[in-house]
Amino acid sequence: MDRLDNTIRPYAWGSPTAIPELLGVEPTGEPQAEMWMGAHPGAPSRTGRGTLVEVIDADPEKELGPAAVAKFGPRLPFLLKLLAAGAPLSLQVHPDLAQAKEGYADEERRGIPVDAPHRNYKDANHKPELICALTPFDGLCGFRAPLEAAGLLDDLGVDSLKPYVDLLHAHPEDAALREVLTAILTADREEMTRTVEEAAAACDRIGGAYAPYAEIAHHYPGDPGVIAAMLLNHVRLQPGEALYLGAGVPHAYLSGLGVEIMANSDNVLRCGLTPKHVDVPELLRIVRFHAADPGVLRPEAAPDGEEVYETPIDEFRLSRYVLPEAGAAHDLTRPTPQILLCTAGTVRAGEHDLTPGASVFVPAGEKAEVSGTGTLFRATVIA
Repeated sequence: MDRLDNTIRPYAWGSPTAIPELLGVEPTGEPQAEMWMGAHPGAPSRTGRGTLVEVIDADPEKELGPAAVAKFGPRLPFLLKLLAAGAPLSLQVHPDLAQAKEGYADEERRGIPVDAPHRNYKDANHKPELICALTPFDGLCGFRAPLEAAGLLDDLGVDSLKPYVDLLHAHPEDAALREVLTAILTADREEMTRTVEEAAAACDRIGGAYAPYAEIAHHYPGDPGVIAAMLLNHVRLQPGEALYLGAGVPHAYLSGLGVEIMANSDNVLRCGLTPKHVDVPELLRIVRFHAADPGVLRPEAAPDGEEVYETPIDEFRLSRYVLPEAGAAHDLTRPTPQILLCTAGTVRAGEHDLTPGASVFVPAGEKAEVSGTGTLFRATVIA
């Protein structure tokens, strides 16, 4: 197996302290938002044999296994991250596989450069993802029931929100949600800025359930996404709990440290809380206007002490081992590729001693025995 040297991305919303604290190093003073583990061309992990992209390209079937190559092609189909949110991320959705292929082909036909700021589809893949909390972790996930959202907005006492409240009482519910989000994102910008400012002041004054939205407005003053965020479920994960984000589900991470895994894609359509491009017509085509409980996941016990976070897709499978002191070794050998990430204690993986934040890549079929005392996350695929 290969020890990984991973890139930390300094996005503006990142916490300057959470990842350094996990790694046991001094903060740099700059935001450290994500540590990427995998073979994404934007920041591939480095090994003693070259980048993980180079290692896999040299012999895909050896590194990934024939079953994974047959199912997903000659590339690692997932990207594993440490994610540390010190400020809210953009409100966003991801396309399903058919939408991604269609959108990518259309933008290619129209000759839109892949790095253009108004480009929606960077690749032809979908981007389901899972976030598992390492600390208390706040986020927004999926639509609230329209009547609940109407009550939340109405109780702010902001006159310019009344039309949205009225729309949310309409039927059917999916049409009501669509009309309100459309109205928010297409409203006159100056009028919306005033509305957001009044709503933010009310949220700050009332506190309680409104406190997250006051904080969002502090980071994104006047942004229509502040009102859109109030249409969504607010979720607080405790360590070990997770959220699965499927296609079309609007979401945003607000604060906390977690382990994130996703299909290997950059496709994001933004709804707000960002200075970046918001393509309203395409966004409305992708969003699934369905109110539902966000569905907090807890790991399910599997043989040999493994705890699995079950999801409906095959590009990734995330699980963890909480290894007790002086426990027996665990054989993690699989016919598919794996990345093992330590998040607590000290774990021996093959010849490597892993401390928090350290990770290894295990080629398909390679012997993978782990022992020690700590927490180990295991990322692989179902093939």
